[in-house]
Amino acid sequence: MPWQSLLETRDRLPASNLEDWYAALLERVGDDGPFALAVLGGRLAATPGLAFFAGYQGALRALWPAAPRSPGALCVTENRSTRPADMQTRMSGLHLSGRKDFVTAAEAADWLLVAARVEEQDAPRLAVGVVRSGAPGARCEALPSLPLMPDISHARLHLDNALCELLPGDGWDSYVKPFRSLEDLHVLGAVLGWLHGVGQDGAWPQELRLRLLGLLAGCAEVTRHCANEPSTHLLLAGLFAQFKALRPELDAAIAAGPQQWATLWARDCNLLEVARTAREKRLEKALAALA
Repeated sequence: MPWQSLLETRDRLPASNLEDWYAALLERVGDDGPFALAVLGGRLAATPGLAFFAGYQGALRALWPAAPRSPGALCVTENRSTRPADMQTRMSGLHLSGRKDFVTAAEAADWLLVAARVEEQDAPRLAVGVVRSGAPGARCEALPSLPLMPDISHARLHLDNALCELLPGDGWDSYVKPFRSLEDLHVLGAVLGWLHGVGQDGAWPQELRLRLLGLLAGCAEVTRHCANEPSTHLLLAGLFAQFKALRPELDAAIAAGPQQWATLWARDCNLLEVARTAREKRLEKALAALA
């Protein structure tokens, strides 16, 4: 993580459509890695939603290091479920058919990682295929904006015998399962980067800004560990516990500053709460495994 770049940054990228904003972000970040993309993207973001987008893209690259430089998305959810047993999307050969109900930032995604069941003689298994956005048989249906992060779009993906590239490994263990922790970690880093920038602008107390940097350093350490390990889930839970303890001070500091930041934070401050239940379940399992 190029810490000097974070500490010296004093500007933000203008808010624009996601594709243009992300292209401008890549020019600034270069090839410093997924976590730097998340944190520096958060620092350069004009909104928490754009910070989330940077963290999400960083998590995708941590999951799939060979990912194209263009924006992507992971498509898993069907009927509000991510359980393999509930998935109706099927992969036959190198073709995908089915529907994914919640695709993050689909308007900007150039490629889609699609989780699908493969029916075999032994037992069904999960696989992940890469589909190019707009390819024959792949169609995105825009969904209404959400109250949380309305600047980040969502869509429903319809697949009708769409050609894909099969990724190696088991779809669940190699992709869907680790992404949950990778997304939590990189989005946390991006939000901390955004908050650090707001703190610089607002001349927050030095101690509060130093504690944000300490949390970021902890996030950087956890990126070095396997996302599926119980110890990693425990460390990640520790980072979120520290962030929760900081929230009252952060909320007070933002409320006392410029109205534009207070308004954005009031709208989007709970973006890290969306996956809280899943994190709590992973922590419970980790504690049991390490007991």
